[in-house]
Amino acid sequence: MESTQRKTLIKAYDNQKFLYSADARAIRILAEYLEPLYRLRKKKIKDTVVFFGSARTLSMKQAKDQYAKAKWKLSSHNNSRSLKEKVEQAEHDLKIARYYEEAKELAFRLTQWSSSLEEGQRFIVCSGGGPGIMEAANRGAAEAGGPTIGMNISIPTEQYPNPYIDEDLSFEFHYFFMRKFWFVYTAKALVVFPGGFGTMDELFELLTLRQTQKVKKPLAVVVYSSEYWNSVIHFEKLVEWGTISQKDLELFNIVDSVDQAFGILKSHFEENFVGKKKYWHL
Repeated sequence: MESTQRKTLIKAYDNQKFLYSADARAIRILAEYLEPLYRLRKKKIKDTVVFFGSARTLSMKQAKDQYAKAKWKLSSHNNSRSLKEKVEQAEHDLKIARYYEEAKELAFRLTQWSSSLEEGQRFIVCSGGGPGIMEAANRGAAEAGGPTIGMNISIPTEQYPNPYIDEDLSFEFHYFFMRKFWFVYTAKALVVFPGGFGTMDELFELLTLRQTQKVKKPLAVVVYSSEYWNSVIHFEKLVEWGTISQKDLELFNIVDSVDQAFGILKSHFEENFVGKKKYWHL
């Protein structure tokens, strides 16, 4: 009698070809909701302060090293035009490196203060998980001895998880909108340092959610550096043109120092969350 070999079939949830197809997109989106939810619940994290800012901002040490190297190359190569441009760029990077250091200091102070609160009242520093300002925030929190979250996004350039994120709190997203959902869901405060399109996208989405009351919980929005933000966005002109109201400008605070930012955030947390039993949701 001829023997027959039983064929092993692949279950749907093990079918990689299907899971990565357009037909399974809804499953992948759901996974980017449920997997972070599972991990955050496991760590009992429900309150965060989220830092946004440019991935291109260097630390002061990196900026100084880059500037010294560019100057040395320029002096050794007869003042070539391309090297002059590199020196100018290095000078600019050195100028804005202070934002890295100030983001790190603010995250350090917030984490240190949060650690003095009762368990269950503490909040965690969260960033987009990449380099620049994101790294500075995670680094400051880590150096203060606190846990810190990184919500990375898979893109072709710049973005990679920085080394200061807790390993079990390092997330990798494919969908920008799911990543932004998780920024907002646990956030009780937002700190926005100078940044480009991504930072502006995140800032304006948050302001829109607050303006339209889609986010009802108390949420402090601290915009760092009037020199930068007032030069790239003329907020008052939006009021003059009638596209926003004067009251909408109260949705955020522009600050110019770590002390200012820390004072606003500390007062916000003490007034709305510390010692309170009520928790706000989206």
